[in-house]
Amino acid sequence: MAVIDGSLRVGLSVDEIERLGSGEAEKTSLRDLGYLLAEGRTGSTTVAATLFAAHRGGIRLFATGGIGGVHRGDGQDISADLTALATMPVAVVCAGVKAVLDLPRTVEALETLGVPVVGQETDVMPEFWTRGSNLPVSVRSDRPTTTARILHAHWGCGLLSGVVVANPLPVTDEADPQAIADAIVSGLAAADAAGVHGRDVTPFLWPYRPDHLRRQPRGQRGLGEAQRRCSCGNRHGLAALPTLGVEGN
Repeated sequence: MAVIDGSLRVGLSVDEIERLGSGEAEKTSLRDLGYLLAEGRTGSTTVAATLFAAHRGGIRLFATGGIGGVHRGDGQDISADLTALATMPVAVVCAGVKAVLDLPRTVEALETLGVPVVGQETDVMPEFWTRGSNLPVSVRSDRPTTTARILHAHWGCGLLSGVVVANPLPVTDEADPQAIADAIVSGLAAADAAGVHGRDVTPFLWPYRPDHLRRQPRGQRGLGEAQRRCSCGNRHGLAALPTLGVEGN
């Protein structure tokens, strides 16, 4: 899903996908959609904008890396991902919350907004690079069919919020938690000193990743994460078809 030449698209060609990685595409959240559509521009969608496109396109579940949330510090920098999840009945399969955020406050915000977090074979919220430690999910599910029943019941009773399906990365791929924590603190201090805020923080932090992550090319690791998330999303999507009243092959 993306904005291509001023058109909100659900389903892209190979050429269009390559355009998104060419540097032409703008980061596009909900607030940016009107501008890009009006001016005929091209943009890659955030989780919030993807939720909107999926909802408009009749898609009930998609996979991504990690969701946005409440940023660290005393400010009110809160991702539109949370408000989108609170208002659009779509399930998001992900590796939890982006580790650079204030994870406890993000989990509390999801609870306040009525967005359940279903832990896929986990009792705690994954933290993107790691499997998480002490932030409990709303409910644990050990089978895609169980998750599908939860989604069906959640929406079937009239609730209109989305659902986070938290799928942690394998133990063998987990990064060192302390190294990640140290890198985030160092990177955020540098971002603050450089006056980098909001949506620009995450790309700014990439060079500060620990050495063991530097040794693996960004594209290679990202591809592996995408493959795992899509595989999990496919399993949940197929399991959800019968419960959501959709026929599939």
